[in-house]
Amino acid sequence: MTQPTRSSIPPQLPPTTEEDAINHLRLLRSRRVGPATYRRLLGEYGTAQDALAALPDIARAAGVENYEICPLGVIRAELQAGKAAGARLLSNRDSQYPMTLRDISDAPPLLWCLGKTDLLTRPMIALVGARNASSLGTRMARKLAADLTDHGYVVVSGLARGIDTAAHLGALPGGTIAVQAGGVDVIYPVDNTALAHDIAKAGLRLSEMPMGLQPQARHFPARNRIISGLAQAVVVVEAAAKSGSLITARNALDQARDVFAVPGHPFDARAAGCNMLLRDGATLVRCVEDVIEALTPPAPAVPLPEPAPQPRPVLRNIAALHNMILSRLGSAPVAEDQLLRDLAVPATQVAPALVDLELDGKITRQAGGLLARAV
Repeated sequence: MTQPTRSSIPPQLPPTTEEDAINHLRLLRSRRVGPATYRRLLGEYGTAQDALAALPDIARAAGVENYEICPLGVIRAELQAGKAAGARLLSNRDSQYPMTLRDISDAPPLLWCLGKTDLLTRPMIALVGARNASSLGTRMARKLAADLTDHGYVVVSGLARGIDTAAHLGALPGGTIAVQAGGVDVIYPVDNTALAHDIAKAGLRLSEMPMGLQPQARHFPARNRIISGLAQAVVVVEAAAKSGSLITARNALDQARDVFAVPGHPFDARAAGCNMLLRDGATLVRCVEDVIEALTPPAPAVPLPEPAPQPRPVLRNIAALHNMILSRLGSAPVAEDQLLRDLAVPATQVAPALVDLELDGKITRQAGGLLARAV
């Protein structure tokens, strides 16, 4: 009687914790894989290991030949750079990953962190504004930031010049988080080198970008969504009519966050953005009490009659229109005329929303008047 043959190939073992981390990072760093695609692949294939194995076939089916996943050596070099910088790679599966950020639609699956990650478990408020801030603006930002930490909040900002710098300085003793557009080990601007080192010691610096990546213009809108996503509210102190701070405010609305703005003189271009936000329904801020009272309204002593329905603020209407547009767009291009017919919204309202979403990097325009959702 012949003996049954046994396969010489050993059974596949589940990946170790280190291998699992490498697989997740490798999946996220592979070409054409962003946060949304990453989540979809994990949902479909169950593990990063299986998703990586399927990527070439998926790319081939989409018409991309000779697709290669991110080389293992690149991932090992990034992990080594993170270790050398003293940074920690935080996964959205980690208990310290903030719930506020996890809830947004395009939450970063992995974050490099440098400093005190326990700050991520505390309530956070974002404070942003103009880079070419006035003396009054920086004084206001620094005072607001210090007062917010006195009330138990961690202040989140973007480590830029002007208002961001003032916010970090004011909040540093009580807790501040700097969200960076490049690698967490790359300090930009160079002027804030000393401040960045202080934040790494007493606060927290974080980034979704690979270690060593120099920030470019397209990285800042993506960074801004993390700033607003971490916080339960965004406070804008001085902002031009077209600025990154307004992108952060629009992100906040799309993420169902409260938006506050400090008013400014109508003749000051640095206040134009804040005044526009106030015109469209943002909450006016004169001092920290305005923020605290709006976030924690006192309970009425006696039952009150049901209030009459109020019209939704303009800002909420804009956020709803953004979501409607994004829900109707995918990676396949759609004609703008067809989108207008599907939305059944006047073109005069849709056109500015499309510009906003394009500036935010959420949609792309293609030849022939076609629109697609950014991958």
